[in-house]
Amino acid sequence: MANIPIYDGNPIWNSNSVPFGFYSGDSDFQSDAIKVAKFCASRLGYPLVEVELQSGSFFTAFEEAITTYGNELYAYKIRDNQLSLEGLSTGSNLNHSIVTPSFESIIRLSEQYGAEAGSGGNITYYSGSIPITSSVQTYNLNEYLETGSYGIEIKKVFYQAPPAIVRYYDPYSGTGFGYQSLFDSFGFGSYSPAINFLMMPLNYDLQTIQAIELNDQIRRSNYSFEIHNNDLKIFPIPTTGSGNLWVEYIKRDDRVNSSVSNHPDKVSNVSNTPYSNPTYSQINSVGRQWIFEYTLALAKEMLGYVRGKYSNIPIPNAAVTLNQSDLITAATAEKTALIERLRGYFDETSRKALLERRAQESEFKQSELKQVPYTIYIG
Repeated sequence: MANIPIYDGNPIWNSNSVPFGFYSGDSDFQSDAIKVAKFCASRLGYPLVEVELQSGSFFTAFEEAITTYGNELYAYKIRDNQLSLEGLSTGSNLNHSIVTPSFESIIRLSEQYGAEAGSGGNITYYSGSIPITSSVQTYNLNEYLETGSYGIEIKKVFYQAPPAIVRYYDPYSGTGFGYQSLFDSFGFGSYSPAINFLMMPLNYDLQTIQAIELNDQIRRSNYSFEIHNNDLKIFPIPTTGSGNLWVEYIKRDDRVNSSVSNHPDKVSNVSNTPYSNPTYSQINSVGRQWIFEYTLALAKEMLGYVRGKYSNIPIPNAAVTLNQSDLITAATAEKTALIERLRGYFDETSRKALLERRAQESEFKQSELKQVPYTIYIG
């Protein structure tokens, strides 16, 4: 086996020393790589003891530490903003973007409620008519309506009655000359007499219209229907064969399909949220110090594995025991502590934590201002 040289105290930058080259073009990375190699070697005992690593080993650990820092940082940003990022183009780079929360994702999640309530949503409402046949009480909906593989769901069965405002009688017009009939003759039957707008509030009109519609539903409820499976049964039994019964419905296929939207060029999950490796030259001193410490932990771990190949080195009349287990144990503990410290720091600077802190500051300011004595002015 060739005699491979180990660290000699004179690290020289070489872009081929790092496996991925994520930051090789960054001048700050190149200069700091040399400094970090010397820092780690000194912390590992050089030059008092030999360090069985090469300059490239330190450079590799440095690259991995920066990537780990970026992964933790952007993973936290994704957790904090993923609801607002879904649907964004995957071609954009969010590293330097300020993410402002929007209601788009909340509305998208709530569209299903609007669809069920008939007030919007992402499901198409269809309408169809069923010709009424004399003496026929039950009608199979599949014969008259377009259905999908999952069938349909009837939302409303109705006869389009005149609007309630047409049947509005305003007792406050009060002249006895039949204002409503006069309005109908001129084509203004859908308007209440103008005097009502002056004497009664608008909510009175709304309540009256609702009362008319509720009266039709309860006191004139002899017209009704039942739906069992696909059969619509109407009451009473039709005596003539004229007219249509209208229904409003949705296709259950639409409800199933509306839950999935295929957009390969849009952000759909955390794996394609467009964050990339950080720009090392833009990482501040707080982040760089964490990176230096994590690089040392990685270098310590590598040195432990190297020394673990030979637990004992024989020398004349004795043997040298290497500290492989101590290095790996210390490196593992340091890496875990550094990750926990970084995540705790991100938690403290999250949007939720910052808003809570601002709210507390506001409360503290109000409490402080209450201690200021009030001045009484005598004029």
